[in-house]
Amino acid sequence: MDLRNVRNIGISAHIDSGKTTLSERILFYSGRIHKIEDVRGGGDGATMDHMELEKERGITITSAATSLDWDDHSINLIDTPGHVDFTVEVERSLRVLDGAVLVLCSVGGVQSQSMTVDRQMKRYHVPRLAFINKMDRTGSNPESVVEQVRDKLGTTPVAMQLPIGKEDNFAGVVDLITMKALYFDGANGETVREEAVPAELAADAEAARNHMLEELSMYSDELMELLLSQEPVHEDLIHKICRDATINQGFTPVFMGSAFKNKGVQPLMDAINRYLPCPLDREVHASDSQDPSKKIRLESDRSKPFVGMAFKIADDEYGQLTFMRIYQGEISKGSQYFNQRIGKKERFSRIVKMHSDKREEIETGTAGDIVAIMGIDCASGDTYSSEQKYCNLENIFIADPVIKMSINPLSRDNADKLSKALQRFRKEDPTFQVATDEETGETVIAGMGELHLEVYIERIKREYGVEVDVGAPKVSYRESGTVAFAYDHKRKKQTGGSGQYGHIVGTISPMSDEDRAEAGDDEMLFVDKVTGGRIPKNFIPAIEKGFRKMMEKGPVAGYPVVGLKVVLDDGTYHDVDSSDMAFMLTAQECFRENFARMKPALLEPIMSTEIECPEEFQGAVVGQVSSKRGMIVSTNTLNKVTTILAEVPLAETFGYSTELRSLTQGQGTFTMELCKYATVPANIQTAIVAERRAEMQPA
Repeated sequence: MDLRNVRNIGISAHIDSGKTTLSERILFYSGRIHKIEDVRGGGDGATMDHMELEKERGITITSAATSLDWDDHSINLIDTPGHVDFTVEVERSLRVLDGAVLVLCSVGGVQSQSMTVDRQMKRYHVPRLAFINKMDRTGSNPESVVEQVRDKLGTTPVAMQLPIGKEDNFAGVVDLITMKALYFDGANGETVREEAVPAELAADAEAARNHMLEELSMYSDELMELLLSQEPVHEDLIHKICRDATINQGFTPVFMGSAFKNKGVQPLMDAINRYLPCPLDREVHASDSQDPSKKIRLESDRSKPFVGMAFKIADDEYGQLTFMRIYQGEISKGSQYFNQRIGKKERFSRIVKMHSDKREEIETGTAGDIVAIMGIDCASGDTYSSEQKYCNLENIFIADPVIKMSINPLSRDNADKLSKALQRFRKEDPTFQVATDEETGETVIAGMGELHLEVYIERIKREYGVEVDVGAPKVSYRESGTVAFAYDHKRKKQTGGSGQYGHIVGTISPMSDEDRAEAGDDEMLFVDKVTGGRIPKNFIPAIEKGFRKMMEKGPVAGYPVVGLKVVLDDGTYHDVDSSDMAFMLTAQECFRENFARMKPALLEPIMSTEIECPEEFQGAVVGQVSSKRGMIVSTNTLNKVTTILAEVPLAETFGYSTELRSLTQGQGTFTMELCKYATVPANIQTAIVAERRAEMQPA
């Protein structure tokens, strides 16, 4: 396959925008499947939602990969979840894709998760097309959606089509490049019929085309000159400019349709081939294993050393399945390759192409491919190469979990099965964490939200046959100091033989914005300002280690400490009694005895919450949000549906879905994601600390 004809794309969107329905139509029109199934209700369920839980709930939980052919192009397609609880699935898919389709609802427009997905696309520099779906819905307003893309996502969206009719009367689209009306005939919209633009839309279509050309002229001097001289613009030139502008990520072509009503999907597939990049268009760099500061450019060339990334892991009855994007070189069945993280050589015994949960064995995989390898043992994000210590690809961004709960088997006989299930899920999903509570000895699971943990608990019951007892959800609080303090701490112990001596002087303060930028994802910024050998350089790492150790469990309520800047200015040492251990214990003792001087406070996760409900329930919903210590950011009403944006403490949101349903007669929906950590009010902090200390008391 010519790599210029290969597309690696993902479909991403806010929950319930129609991603999986769109994927189903793409598979049907390309001939990959021969019967369309619905996401919800009877039948076998959508092809890409292959888990029983997905079919029952009508949601996507895991990303699913498939491949298909469209108009001499080979497309590797990944359908991703919309729920923010499963955001790691979107994150790791976008990490390895070359392009994406951002699906937007014609009524809801740019919603909270649309903005999260947009941030993820920008993080990995993934060009995208936008598809305004559900054009048949009451209240559809594509013009408003295009403006929302411009205002909220900070990109230049341009409608490449004009809808023919709206809502129940949505019949097709006008292609603004060819100036033809497209209708979708047949039982499943499989026949695309071209007609002249309807007379009543001719003026609007001409105006929309001129607007499209004016926007595109910002990316091409040649087009600008043609417009100024009022000369005709050739279709091929429009396609070329549109492709270049899209790949450079300044531009988002917008298409329209209704996947459920089988309208507008084929022109979107043509646009994927025309405008989204092939593997040759993307610049991918990796760090040299010998010198991490040096970057190696990877090329989609099968003659060069193989480099691939294991971006997703799944376990099934046949063993571990590792999804891999090949960036350079090629792999062949039975050959051995090096895991760059651990230096281990592993045999790729079987290579398969995935079609949802079905697999098709292949002999080789080449640069630009997305394949799955059977039987290798690795972690998500590992880099593989045909050469030892060749290079490392930048890892996947993993968000910290915000909610945790205890989990125990009802029968002791099932303890091993539960342990096996938890280890498997932890390996598959980096945002799902498992730990043992030191005080209570209980197993604690942590994740991105109630739904996230609920799904894993259900999977433990179904896939492993283990009935479990689950504790009430608990919030992952943090601790941080609020004021700076200077320390001057000396540890001097003499117990016969060599003693322990350490003396450190400096300051500890909350991080400023500049400190935060310098520290990146690290919650402690350590600055060594010791001069003149007052403390030998070989002891400095031990001092830093001591402070970091103490930050794992804060003195207020035993939660992790975050956001501190530790400056070491001075100190003294002893020729005989000073050691790494002595200085590490000095730092720990200093922190333990002095942290109270920073007036420490508890921080709680605040969730950015988007609630949709009928207009008549707005007052009741807003009142309830306020009673939960929530802050209303904005309210917007469109077609008698109110969208409320609020910031609500996570601790107040447990069980909120049930409350919202009862408050809105079952018509309210909400989504939420972590927004920030904020200080807990003093009276609530007192209660949390008291409860936490009671938990930590020995039984």
